[in-house]
Amino acid sequence: MAERTTIRLLFADRGVYHHEDVSVPSEALARYERVVDMLREDPDVLRELYVNPKRLCAAYVVKDGEAA
Repeated sequence: MAERTTIRLLFADRGVYHHEDVSVPSEALARYERVVDMLREDPDVLRELYVNPKRLCAAYVVKDGEAA
């Protein structure tokens, strides 16, 4: 099984902020300098999820043990 990394996505939706945690292939993340570029461009990631760039405020790697 391929290793996966948790990414936290922060969205603004009509003035309300909320986050979603998603899991992406670690090797996809390693191919990009910026997380947002991976979310927009990587074919492996795009097959699994769609992120609305108009609502996305931030995207970052969740460290082990980081609170949800």
